Amino acid sequence: MTETQFTPRVFSGAQPSGNLHLGNYLGALRNWVRMQGSDYQTIYCMVDLHAVTVWQDPKELRHATRELCAGYIASGLDPEKSILFNQSQVPEHAQLAWIFNCVARLGWMQRMTQFKDKAGKNAQNASLGLFAYPALMAADILVYHATHVPVGDDQKQHLELTRDIATKFNHDYGVDFFPLTEPVIEGAATRVMSLRDGSKKMSKSDPSDMSRINMTDDADTIAKKIRKAKTDPEALPSEIEGLEDRPDARNLVNIFAALSDQTVEQVLADVGGKQFGEFKPMLAELAVSKLSPISAEMSRLMGEEAEIDRILARGAERARAIAAPILQQTYDIVGMVGAKLG
Repeated sequence: MTETQFTPRVFSGAQPSGNLHLGNYLGALRNWVRMQGSDYQTIYCMVDLHAVTVWQDPKELRHATRELCAGYIASGLDPEKSILFNQSQVPEHAQLAWIFNCVARLGWMQRMTQFKDKAGKNAQNASLGLFAYPALMAADILVYHATHVPVGDDQKQHLELTRDIATKFNHDYGVDFFPLTEPVIEGAATRVMSLRDGSKKMSKSDPSDMSRINMTDDADTIAKKIRKAKTDPEALPSEIEGLEDRPDARNLVNIFAALSDQTVEQVLADVGGKQFGEFKPMLAELAVSKLSPISAEMSRLMGEEAEIDRILARGAERARAIAAPILQQTYDIVGMVGAKLG
């Protein structure tokens, strides 16, 4: 069996669950933008099918999907350079997911730590979708024969499952059809922490809005949140070792490094010895200069919902042009008689 040469293709996506924040931007979106127009074809999705693994208010889900699309574009994703769409407009995702439900083993799903974390002690009352959604995630990736996926630490296990499913499918049917997708993990601040507690990840679910910088925050709000961010009384160190056991200080330095495209070492060489009363205004000015244009553009786009819907529909057409032939080949391999996709 000869080895298949796959088109270099990147796929990634985010759930339209509202409150896109700085952690999403520095940990994912900015890296997606950097991959755009490179050696890869880039496909970025709003994974609304994943969102409904837990109940969603329909009106809020529609708003959040459009807002996420606006966030993608405002962050620098160009609908002409990348394919942008929402998952439910491309039915091949769900169709391939069923095939993968039949390839994946129950034991594989039971090992997924994210399901355990989300379901907690009440796992018997969790939806079947929440349990099985790693198979849908595998389909999201493999329906495009994606060769690379930018992922955070919390998704690495699911990408390993995607590789396991691809390997088992290829072995079961004696083909070299699905690629073994590689993770792409990069960026100075892939884990942005809470502004109120540097030991916890920045999260939309934190009850305190002061714990995060939302991508919809205006300049004054961004500056205020940084001024009020938790710190400690010590001056900033000149060496990275001086940030050990100082989670709040480390978080703010990491954010500064990421926003200024510097290493932490470079930042500390410049700001070592400064008190936070001097450093915070520097960080606030930097954050406002980088983030407030994104917020303003998101606001403009959300005033043009028809334009967002047009972009999503066009993106879905382009996505289906890739996904439909791959699903058709999958059906042919599996032996689905007469299963012809329109």
